[in-house]
Amino acid sequence: MTVSLEDVQRAAERIAGRVRRTPVIQVAPGLTFKLELLQHTGSFKPRGAFNRLLSAKESGELTGQGIVAASGGNHGLAAAYAARELGVPARIFVPTTTPAAKLGKLRTLDADVVEIGNEYAEAYQAALVEQEETGAVLVHAYDQPEIIAGQGTVGLELLDQAGSFDTVLVAVGGGGLIAGIATALGDGGLIAGIATALGDHAQVIGIEPAAAATMHRALQDGRPTDGPVGGVAADSLGARRLGTFAFEAVKGHHVRSVLVDDDSIVAARKQLWTDHHLATEHGGATAYAALVSGAYKPAAGERVVVVICGANTDPSTLT
Repeated sequence: MTVSLEDVQRAAERIAGRVRRTPVIQVAPGLTFKLELLQHTGSFKPRGAFNRLLSAKESGELTGQGIVAASGGNHGLAAAYAARELGVPARIFVPTTTPAAKLGKLRTLDADVVEIGNEYAEAYQAALVEQEETGAVLVHAYDQPEIIAGQGTVGLELLDQAGSFDTVLVAVGGGGLIAGIATALGDGGLIAGIATALGDHAQVIGIEPAAAATMHRALQDGRPTDGPVGGVAADSLGARRLGTFAFEAVKGHHVRSVLVDDDSIVAARKQLWTDHHLATEHGGATAYAALVSGAYKPAAGERVVVVICGANTDPSTLT
């Protein structure tokens, strides 16, 4: 099963009124930020979570057993928030390495929080056991069609808000966000009448921490494969492998990968704060790190959008 533009459009209709239409700002000639860090719970994740839960409710899959999810933090916050808004119970499995800033917020959302394992993959295995035993709805962090379609609504908003643009830089972990945006823009560019300097559609580029390069590895290997998880952004971009649905989307829409190191991510996060007064987590600054470091160098006249995707951080660490 692949995710289509129509799936993204239906997701936009389904979650309308449940999520914020986040703003875009032009910060320099040819450079625009999409401020998804201003979304409910501090990241883009509620888009997919609401689409998954509302789809399950429509199909009758969502019952009194509620939902179960595994997360490094942001997805758990989104799933718990969506569950609370819809009045269903939520159990969220997180690794013991989850930052205190995310864990503290999660505990305010009426979810049952279970800390287990040292990384996302271990928390996910525990969530699968819970789902099997209880029949709760599994809300995957990135590898479900409903999740990808929900995240793709960021791309639909860009088509409406940002005018003409050539390139969108998107941070990659498990791949749900970039798969959704690539689906929305890959098919949507001509529909919206966008003619870019680089062709008929805006190009989507995945920016990945070199210490957790899921998409880069999948494109090299021809399929998603397990790899190491590490680096400063591992709490939000710490999947072991790219999602299966995400791989089909990025391959089908010719998305390419650019790698950035931890020093570049740290520098980009500091620059977002000092220059633009944006408080981001390391994962939220990863896409911008490609510009700060020169890992991605726009061509003359190229119009670039950077998705700033996460704000769940301890503000005291910004200076």
